[in-house]
Amino acid sequence: MSNVACSPTFSGGPAGKLGEIAALFRCRGRQLYLVGGAVRDLFRGQTPKDWDLATDASPDQVIDLFRTAKFRASVIPTGIKHGTVTVRYRGENYEVTTFRSESGYQDGRHPESVRFAKTIEEDLSRRDFTMNSVALALPGGETADPFGGIGDIRKGLIRCVGNPLERFGEDGLRPLRAVRFASQLGYQVDGPTLRAIRPSLEVTAKVSQERIRDELDKIIASPRPSIAFRLMEETGLLELLLPELAVCRGVEQKGYHRFDVLDHSLLSCDYAAAGEFPMEVRLAALFHDIGKPAARREDDRGVWTFYQHEKYSAQKAKQLMIRLRYSNSQIEKVCRLISCHMFYYEDCWSEGAVRRFIIRVGEENLENLYRLRRADTYGMAGVEGSAENLAALISRVDRTLAGNYALSLKDLAVSGDDLIAQGIRPGRYMGIILKELLETVVDDPDSNNRETLLNIALKFNEKYQSLP
Repeated sequence: MSNVACSPTFSGGPAGKLGEIAALFRCRGRQLYLVGGAVRDLFRGQTPKDWDLATDASPDQVIDLFRTAKFRASVIPTGIKHGTVTVRYRGENYEVTTFRSESGYQDGRHPESVRFAKTIEEDLSRRDFTMNSVALALPGGETADPFGGIGDIRKGLIRCVGNPLERFGEDGLRPLRAVRFASQLGYQVDGPTLRAIRPSLEVTAKVSQERIRDELDKIIASPRPSIAFRLMEETGLLELLLPELAVCRGVEQKGYHRFDVLDHSLLSCDYAAAGEFPMEVRLAALFHDIGKPAARREDDRGVWTFYQHEKYSAQKAKQLMIRLRYSNSQIEKVCRLISCHMFYYEDCWSEGAVRRFIIRVGEENLENLYRLRRADTYGMAGVEGSAENLAALISRVDRTLAGNYALSLKDLAVSGDDLIAQGIRPGRYMGIILKELLETVVDDPDSNNRETLLNIALKFNEKYQSLP
């Protein structure tokens, strides 16, 4: 071990509680180290989000240690098969794992054999990148850095521990983690590490879609997602994991756009990330044009057109997000934004047109659609744009929302019960009639009164009853 300039103290907050836990281990003659991302964050001057610990005590010994000391902590055997328990102490979770080594990764993700190790150095040798293979002894803070991780943190370098082909062969998620860290931290990926990704794609293909989704979400939540996506394209990860996005390379869209569809999409996603927009906006910014390759047609003048590409894009985004196991709610929100993003506002819009726009988008989605439009406009040339009269549209929408207009079925002066009382039977036609009534009051707000709507409903009912 070697002392370095960075020697964090463990007093106050989660770190202070950690010092109390460390004192318990030391009193019992056990080693305890802070490991993983927490150490990396400390050396970067950041506050850790998670506190992962490694010890020479077995899981049973850790459980017994807290039980016999009557320490006010609960110990949960969250991953005891692999030597991990979670210590819940004073409102914080600390994951404690016994020193271990691993072997046999037939599924490209999980070790078939886990063996408890004797030293922290052996435990660190199984980790993915050198920046994650530094340990701090507790409570003193002495460092264990057998692979030069501190130097790589200072250089901003992502480098595999040992042979990168071996590390990626053990866990197919590691190549994606490498490019994700590049986006998150602004680090460079070491040359041999980067070159080892393409030969490891077969292993990455074995990883579950949920794990892939989680890494993609972290990329999209990073300050500049395009860093990772460009590295994914360079290494073949993009074609493997997001083929719908990969095929956008080389799809030119001269005219309003300076870039091809892929670069435009990445710039739009970067803008959404820089603006700290919600995740569904970032996803929509990334996927909003993935239907353009399918929609592309050449007109009589030899110019490429992309009519109704928003429809194709929404369809492809839905398929992609289903594949990646996104929730139905998130899929619906993202696809709604994508399907509505091609609006062209002009001052000549009627009041009814504004109300229809609100209904089509959904009041709850308006702010996110405005954000998507700003991201889309930025992606056209890589500069902030006017977003095509967006401010004027927002002003008119706000005035409309402030008025007492019917914008949904619940705003109508009549309900389904009222129609039933008039002899209109529940079912498909009643739903159609209610939608017709909403269309009527959108065009003519003054018609939203009980007597007028009931008369209209009865006429519609008479019409539908005459149908076979």
